[in-house]
Amino acid sequence: QVQFVESGGGVVQPGGSLALSCTASGVYFTVITAAWWRQVPGKDRELIAQITRGGDIKYEDSVKGRFTISRDNTKSSVYLQMNDLKPEDTAVYYCNAAVPFNDWGQGTQVTVSS
Repeated sequence: QVQFVESGGGVVQPGGSLALSCTASGVYFTVITAAWWRQVPGKDRELIAQITRGGDIKYEDSVKGRFTISRDNTKSSVYLQMNDLKPEDTAVYYCNAAVPFNDWGQGTQVTVSS
């Protein structure tokens, strides 16, 4: 069974930063394209950043220049550094593969509010 455990969310003011972490188990992490997703209540989960096994990276337009995805295959982990946060970044953030497994973690809540 694939498991993802996300952490690092919290409440931050606009313009602030947060660093999210995710550790995967039950999957050969090295070969997957790891990704961060986010979901706002009432909306579909959206893919916002992905990183291939070789380090190629893609971002959704709204986070380009503000978010940075990275991975550590030795720790089966993927990270998301979020800078210059905006209220519209408020969401539950999940990690998974870019083509996601059926199993999702609990996610970590990010709230951007003054």
